[in-house]
Amino acid sequence: MTTTRRQMIQYAGVTGGVLAGISSAPAAADPAATSPAAFLGLFAKRQTVRKYKPDPVPEEHLQQILDAARRGPTCMNQQPWKFLVVRDKAKISAMRTATLASLAKRFEKNAADNKQMKAQELESRRAKSVRMIDGYFSAPVYVVVLVDSESSCSGYALKHDGPIAAAYLMLAARAFGYGTAYLTDGIPDQITREVLAIPSRYQRICITPVGVPDGWPEPVFKRKLEEMVAYETLHGHPPNQPVPYNP
Repeated sequence: MTTTRRQMIQYAGVTGGVLAGISSAPAAADPAATSPAAFLGLFAKRQTVRKYKPDPVPEEHLQQILDAARRGPTCMNQQPWKFLVVRDKAKISAMRTATLASLAKRFEKNAADNKQMKAQELESRRAKSVRMIDGYFSAPVYVVVLVDSESSCSGYALKHDGPIAAAYLMLAARAFGYGTAYLTDGIPDQITREVLAIPSRYQRICITPVGVPDGWPEPVFKRKLEEMVAYETLHGHPPNQPVPYNP
């Protein structure tokens, strides 16, 4: 009996994430196909999304996104990840309230430390930050990417395995048409730890909303490839020039 390419893929266990989307309805109108060009196009389409629609993320999609995340490379195959999924509206609301309170304290300190700054400018910055936080907390699902600090290779995992798993997760989400955001100080670690009762052995890499964007953001400036790639030596290759800050 002849084995087809599709069967070979299935036998290899590569049915999660992007490839599994073949049989699933996408959340948005432009899901990734399985051709190399379409898959590589995901990297250009992945953007940080700061406001979401309330549309639910189907369990089937969420499971495949998480399955893609767990397939990342890992030191000594320790696979030290925990993916804490949060959909409970009360917990999401509690995180939002605590984050806004933390922001208010930070701006109080900024006002005290920068008395020369005009009150109007400070208020403008505060209002912008509040809008951003409200946008982050508009998604129906949040995934906290954690690494077990008591696992073997934990130091390596905190630097490498965890961020790679988060990147896999965000790309898989984009394949289904969902937006994400790699949040660290945007939703402080201590707030997720307290609200979600995360044990001390688990160290957070990031927390990301997952949901249908309330409009995709405009593409941001990206350096040209030739600015970042050198062959054989960096001699004579100029340093990258600063780019506009894009919060």
